[in-house]
Amino acid sequence: MPEEIIRTLSVDGVRYSYRVLPHASGGTPATEPALVLGGALQGMYGWPQMDDHLGPATDVVTADLPGMGSADPLPPGPSADLLRRAVLRIADDLGASRMNLFGFSYGTAIAFGFAQRHPERVARLALGGVPVHIGAAQVERWERGRELLAGGDREGFAALAADALMCLDPERPVHRRELARRYVRRSFLHALAHSPHAADSLHRALADRPDFSGGLSGVPALVFAGEHDTVTAPERQREFAATIEGSRFLTIDESDHWVVLERAVEVAELVARFFTEGAPASAPVSLPRQAGAPAGRS
Repeated sequence: MPEEIIRTLSVDGVRYSYRVLPHASGGTPATEPALVLGGALQGMYGWPQMDDHLGPATDVVTADLPGMGSADPLPPGPSADLLRRAVLRIADDLGASRMNLFGFSYGTAIAFGFAQRHPERVARLALGGVPVHIGAAQVERWERGRELLAGGDREGFAALAADALMCLDPERPVHRRELARRYVRRSFLHALAHSPHAADSLHRALADRPDFSGGLSGVPALVFAGEHDTVTAPERQREFAATIEGSRFLTIDESDHWVVLERAVEVAELVARFFTEGAPASAPVSLPRQAGAPAGRS
């Protein structure tokens, strides 16, 4: 396994980091670097399945964007533009004229917004679990979650958040449902205990209404949803996909919003196949190790 590289950047004085796992096969990669952008509390070490499936083909890039993980907290006010510029800084620092982008859940708004503004920098765009429409019941549940957090009830919030993001209807089969449910709860608790601004990041994710309007053209795109996604129904996500010229849409069986956990291998293989279509990239990315940056996981 190649040694990962950690780089620290800043945008508007906000420090954040990204990680590069150089592709494992040596020589010229099969496609452009692949940047993975996840949910509100999913940082740079939350995607081992993408390392495994994309790593042999290309450089895998993950990040603690502003407000996430080890990064500085987001400043007051709207954050969408700052996060898009943070992604652009990563592309520039990589020296990558184009990247493959994979956005999941909260990360889909960042990836889609970046592709709209910089289509020339995006080779392919994959989006999963797009929260294009949040219904009244979801809003009410998350408001309750914010009250629990404000009152210091982390356990209560983690349980509510996990349940809110999953399909618990026993009549609708979900692969590894209970395992995913326990994992999501633990992940929320771990983030709240170890990141000083995790609660603020969650407030931002819940309060900010991402904009998925405006369509997109000129970027090959794939949109997928778990067939039982209760955050945004697959039909709504299909309607969103139709605003992207030439996009493909599919649903994945026996999964809900947490399809990346319940069907981790299937999602990783799907995204890897999509990103490796077409001509090989022109050259591998090679970064010097940044002075003072850690060489691996902490």
